[in-house]
Amino acid sequence: MEPAIVWMVVNGFVNVVITTIERRFGLRSSQTGLIAGGYDIASFLTLVPVSFLGGRSKASKPRYIGIGVLVLGLGSLLFASPHYIAGPYRGGQQSENICQRVTNTSSRSLSCSGSVGQIDQEPYSGLYLSIFLIAQLLHGAGSAPFYTLGVTYLDENVSKKMSSVYVGIFYTMAIIGPALGYVVGGELLKLYTDFITVDPSKIGLTPNSNVWVGAWWIGFLAAAVLCFIIAIPILAFPAALPGSEKLAKERVSEAHQRSTRKQSSSSDRGEAFSKIRELPRALTDLLGNPGFFMLNLAGASEGLLIAGFAAFLPKLIENQFNVSASSAALLMGLVTVPAGGGGTFLGGYLIKRFNLPCSGILKFCLLATASCIAFTLCFVLNCPNLNFAGVTIPYSNQTKKTFSLDNTCNNGCGCSRSEFSPICGVDGITYYSPCHAGCYQGMRLNNVEIYTDCTCIRAPPMNLTTADSVISYEAINTTCSTSCSYLWPFIALAFCNMFITFLCTMPALSATLRVVRDDQRSFALGIQWIKVRILGTIPAPMVFGALIDETCILWNKTCDGEGSCLVYDNLYMSRYMLALAFIGKAASLLFFFLAWWTYIPPGSRRVAQNSREEPTTTFVLNDTQHEPPITPATINPIIDP
Repeated sequence: MEPAIVWMVVNGFVNVVITTIERRFGLRSSQTGLIAGGYDIASFLTLVPVSFLGGRSKASKPRYIGIGVLVLGLGSLLFASPHYIAGPYRGGQQSENICQRVTNTSSRSLSCSGSVGQIDQEPYSGLYLSIFLIAQLLHGAGSAPFYTLGVTYLDENVSKKMSSVYVGIFYTMAIIGPALGYVVGGELLKLYTDFITVDPSKIGLTPNSNVWVGAWWIGFLAAAVLCFIIAIPILAFPAALPGSEKLAKERVSEAHQRSTRKQSSSSDRGEAFSKIRELPRALTDLLGNPGFFMLNLAGASEGLLIAGFAAFLPKLIENQFNVSASSAALLMGLVTVPAGGGGTFLGGYLIKRFNLPCSGILKFCLLATASCIAFTLCFVLNCPNLNFAGVTIPYSNQTKKTFSLDNTCNNGCGCSRSEFSPICGVDGITYYSPCHAGCYQGMRLNNVEIYTDCTCIRAPPMNLTTADSVISYEAINTTCSTSCSYLWPFIALAFCNMFITFLCTMPALSATLRVVRDDQRSFALGIQWIKVRILGTIPAPMVFGALIDETCILWNKTCDGEGSCLVYDNLYMSRYMLALAFIGKAASLLFFFLAWWTYIPPGSRRVAQNSREEPTTTFVLNDTQHEPPITPATINPIIDP
């Protein structure tokens, strides 16, 4: 169960709440990208020492796993803590932000000494960034024992026949976890963040409101409680289950039958020291293998795209197609779970079904990646920008195309940039706030705020019929809707893109195992894991976040400068994402091509045997050699979270 919690939190909850915590705490996408990348950074730094310490003969693997679960729970608890540190959220209180005639227009300017709660009155965004980052580092460190010690413990305490079954169940959680994270996280975002003390209907807010902040923190609290509960029985497990000694003897006996060399404790130690001395030569040998080197680069480019879009595709859907955060999370779950799971399964099945040789596998990856480039055109589908007064279009009383939130129609209102409360006028234009629309009167009716006497709105009022009367209004507390119909075509193309991307993961893993010698497979996958993290998954969220920030056309003003982005340029956002997807896929295509081009099948050349090598070591690339079953030691770093 604990693997499901890990992936639910890291690949589900965190990705779902990215946009919400940006809005709530005034963070930029580049900052939330750093938060998302914190998990991989900590996992990268702690995996090797944890594997070494927990893998010692006298070490208790359940103890390390249990401690990891506790650290993961502590990270989730810390991730939710900014909700309690910050003051109450005041988004949506538009009735306090109507036009009021003032003699000094600066009297309502941004003040950091006022009551806290509004996202742009929080002067501590740096504090929240630090808390989120430390929490993600704890997530990464706490999950490190699962990848090696967890499955090793399974393998040591079950029969060889049942080992693959348990390992398969273990990694099935990699699909169930994110699915739960997206679905549960999306549903929680439908609850108001302060639902315990505030009724959102009384302040005219719904989940579709632009200033809505959902209960992003509940999922992390629940995950923390689950971790603390699950850690107790895990810590109580013995270092070895009854019957494990018999299983260990059977494995040793099998290993002895495959080797004619006598084994002893002293020879084992001598062999270990010999391998340590040969590490530089083994590393040079691997890095000098062009096929292996190119497959690593292909894995890094694929990992960069997967990690980047996993973090920011919900944000793209939310802003590009004007849907709520909860709807974007649900759509993301509908796309990633079947596409990722189905593509991974089908890719492995096709390789086994057609018994493709290594060169055939590389051609398969080459053709699949080439076809995937066509589906990156999904990012060409972009919706037009909202008609936002002073941001994307000028005010209706302006003849020149000048863009400023301040206009002659609201000059005497003393409007403040510190209160983002978008409203939709009957003219189909969105305004920054009722004050910026020049609205002098507002009232709450049927759980919505309506406004009248708006000097900036030059259109006849509309009527709202109630049970008692008919009321005229000029604006309502929401952003104007769009008539863009590209959402479902985008979802369909994105699904195909992800499906084909994951279709290559298992074939790429199989090719990686075949282009290296049998005795270097584990070492080769470790080197590949490091390369994919350093070049792909670690920088990916930060690169994506920085580019998304470049598309912002209206920043929120905060006490320490600019906070989160309020309005994005849809065209530039789609083009930047198209460029990232196209360049990443083109790079993968190039690297798969070079891997195929430089690969020399067995029999095409003779490789001199080194007299110092063990008799069982082969330097010839055997294209039909037997492959070990897929275990966590051979899991593709591209899909390993």
